[in-house]
Amino acid sequence: MELFFQQVLNGLTLGGIYSLVALGLTLVYGILHVPNFAHGAFYMAGAYAAFWLVTAQGFNYWVGMAGAAVAVALIAVLAERLVFHPLRDAPGLHHMIAAIGLLLFLEAGAQAVWGADFHRLPTPYTGIVEIGGATAPVQRLMIVGAAFGLMVALHLFLKKTVMGSTIIAMAQNRQGAALVGIDPNRVAMLTFAISGVLAAVAATLYAPINLIYPAMGHLVITKAFVIIILGGMGSVPGAIVGGLIIGFAESFGAFYISPDYKDIIAFALLVVILSLRPEGLFTKGVR
Repeated sequence: MELFFQQVLNGLTLGGIYSLVALGLTLVYGILHVPNFAHGAFYMAGAYAAFWLVTAQGFNYWVGMAGAAVAVALIAVLAERLVFHPLRDAPGLHHMIAAIGLLLFLEAGAQAVWGADFHRLPTPYTGIVEIGGATAPVQRLMIVGAAFGLMVALHLFLKKTVMGSTIIAMAQNRQGAALVGIDPNRVAMLTFAISGVLAAVAATLYAPINLIYPAMGHLVITKAFVIIILGGMGSVPGAIVGGLIIGFAESFGAFYISPDYKDIIAFALLVVILSLRPEGLFTKGVR
């Protein structure tokens, strides 16, 4: 039971991080209807920003997280204004190529500033707690609590606020939303800012138990695409459920099968589920 509980905790940790990244990705897809390959670079930028604020500037962990969230939100808004907005009437392929170019630009910038060496973000939460006879690192418990708390906050924001409602309206019908007075440019910038915040928070939460390096966003964003395809393109509930499915599949698969196949399990699961349900788990888009 202790080993089983440990895998549940690992699954919740991975699922929470994957869901946060996938949520930002699926919100942007709901607005642009184009996959944002640069989202992995936002994730990487959040980790480096938090690392710099904590190690070089001496801020505590939570201030570093907040600063990273603000920095990446600004990067995301600038990306929307300078890269994606000028291509708003271009074919979707142009957005994808531009996103890949932005990804490479941000990775090259991070490598120029911090080098190609691996880094790790220190955390004040180094303790171990016992729950039901099983031990659990405080850092992992904090990741689970913070990740799912942020998901609840995002849900309330989208459902209970006027600004959140404009995002949902724009995702459901861009032209109809513009006709009733919603500013599409403002909504697009807000959506990119939220996606940047989610990516930065996810990276800062996971950085103390993972390495920081320029290409760290590649595997995460690849799995985020698997999640949003699995959950249904543009579906917020699908991003959360898909992230948890992938997180638990990786955790239990690595333990009961082999850690060597941990990163393959997500893609194998994608093939199996889409062969049974090609439209994904959720089919009504952003809700």
